Amino acid sequence: MKLSQFKFDLPEELVAEYPAENRDESRLLVVNRATGKLEHRVFKDVLDYFDDGDLMITNNTKVFPARMYGNKEKTGAKIEVFLLRELNRESLLWDVLVDPARKIRIGNKLYFGEDDSLVAEVIDNTTSRGRTLRFLFDGPHEDFKKTITELGETPLPKYIKRKPEPSDEERYQTIFAKEEGAVAAPTAGLHFSKQLMKKLELKGVDFAEVTLHVGLGTFRPVEVEDLTKHKMDSEQAIISAATAERVNKTKRAKKKVCAIGTTSMRTIESSVSTDGMLKEFDGWTNRFIFPPYDFSIADCMITNLHTPLSTLLMMVSAFGGYDLMMEAYQEAIKEKYRFYSYGDAMLIL
Repeated sequence: MKLSQFKFDLPEELVAEYPAENRDESRLLVVNRATGKLEHRVFKDVLDYFDDGDLMITNNTKVFPARMYGNKEKTGAKIEVFLLRELNRESLLWDVLVDPARKIRIGNKLYFGEDDSLVAEVIDNTTSRGRTLRFLFDGPHEDFKKTITELGETPLPKYIKRKPEPSDEERYQTIFAKEEGAVAAPTAGLHFSKQLMKKLELKGVDFAEVTLHVGLGTFRPVEVEDLTKHKMDSEQAIISAATAERVNKTKRAKKKVCAIGTTSMRTIESSVSTDGMLKEFDGWTNRFIFPPYDFSIADCMITNLHTPLSTLLMMVSAFGGYDLMMEAYQEAIKEKYRFYSYGDAMLIL
């Protein structure tokens, strides 16, 4: 398929600046692939679509406060530093993005905190905005992590125009968040509340965790019309033996396996055995899923409403069917559903 087939007009006012007041009370567009039927529900109504023995796969990655602001030595120019990943724990080397990049060269020092308590030196260029920083810090690694956590802010996506507020620290994390390492939330999981989890468990629905540390590559624009030529950035993914066994047991019992979000879906599709079962995995994935694609593990998924031309829209179109997804998105726009990270949800059955 071609990039241009995933273009649609999205009114700016449908981009959600804030989450729903209660996690499980966002809207839910239910899409039935077998019948083509679309239903308008509230998220906590997912309870009606799952039964005893069904299983949901969640992503337990935890977002860290990746956006920091520092000042350049001598000039004092304000620089935004977006932490992507730690390259070396011992020498405190980090892969980052800087803005404005034109001002930041190898050898520059950056100072963070009101009293310049943390210093970093630029030691390499990686991409146009990418740099490798070495943080200069004396003390245990735990103290260093605590320092950057205190100095950083919740990395809300750039299309949310406001500054992060204290409530974002909690609301831009899923209730499943445990393993720190993501720079963006796996947003389908944001709709689950502890109360809804309890109700699902009482109904006999099982849960299994995977880890995919979401990087900014998920949001990198596709710049080629021929989708086969697009390369996804690699992201760290982990599937435990216990999760693989639990998922495979559910599949053998012919019960529903539901991927919560595109990140969970990409993780499980990155580790499939020759007989179509899930395998234990600990590594990196750059799996790019677009139509046509045969899915092996999940038979339903919960996802947010995604950007035009995005790899996320391409994945849900591969799962839900291109024509049905385009119809569902037009219905969502007509009904004024809220889009993107803090927006509403879709259940594809």
